[in-house]
Amino acid sequence: MQKTLVAIAVALLMGCASEPKETAAPPVDPNVAQARGITKNFADSLRAELTAGLQAGGPTNAIAVCKDKAPAIAKAEQQKAGWQKVGRTSLKLRNPSNEPDDWELAVLKKFDERRAAGEDPAKIEYSEVVAAGGKKTFRYMKAIPTQEVCLACHGENIDKATAAKLAKLYPKDKARGFKVGDLRGAFTMSKDL
Repeated sequence: MQKTLVAIAVALLMGCASEPKETAAPPVDPNVAQARGITKNFADSLRAELTAGLQAGGPTNAIAVCKDKAPAIAKAEQQKAGWQKVGRTSLKLRNPSNEPDDWELAVLKKFDERRAAGEDPAKIEYSEVVAAGGKKTFRYMKAIPTQEVCLACHGENIDKATAAKLAKLYPKDKARGFKVGDLRGAFTMSKDL
C-alpha cells in the first residue's frame, strides 16, 4: 500500500513538473473577425471625430458629431464591408432611430447581466447566425463601455448649455446618468449569408 502511494505521489510530482502543453487558440470565425474589424474602424473614426469636435467647441459641438457624423461613418463602413447593417444601439436611447430590434434588445440585456457579473465591458461581444424567412443572417454586437470623455454628454452632471442642446435635438433623450465603466450601448451589425 505504501509503495502504491509513493508511486502515485511521484507520478503526480512528475506530471506537475513537466512542461505545460501549448494549446492552440480556437480559430476565429471569419465573420466575427470581419465584424471586429468593422467595429474597430467605426469606433476609431467616431473617436477621432468626437475628439476634434470637443477640441473645436466643447461638448455642445460634439453633439453634432454623434448626430450627423456617426450615422455617416456607420453607412460608410456598411457600404465598404457589404453588410446589411452597421450601427449603434442602447437600452437608454438618445436617438430614436437607433432603437434596438428584438434580437438586439435581448443581447443588450445579456450584456448588462454580464457587466453586472463583473465582466469587462470592453471585452463583451456576441455573435449568432439567425434564420428567418428561409434565409440566414450573421448578427454581431460589441459593447460600448462608458469612458470619462462620454460623461460630458451622457453623465450625471451635464452642463446647462449641453443639456439645453440635447433637449432641443433629442426631446425623448434617455442616454444620461452613466458612470465610467457602465454599459453605454453597443455596436450592432448584420449580414446575409
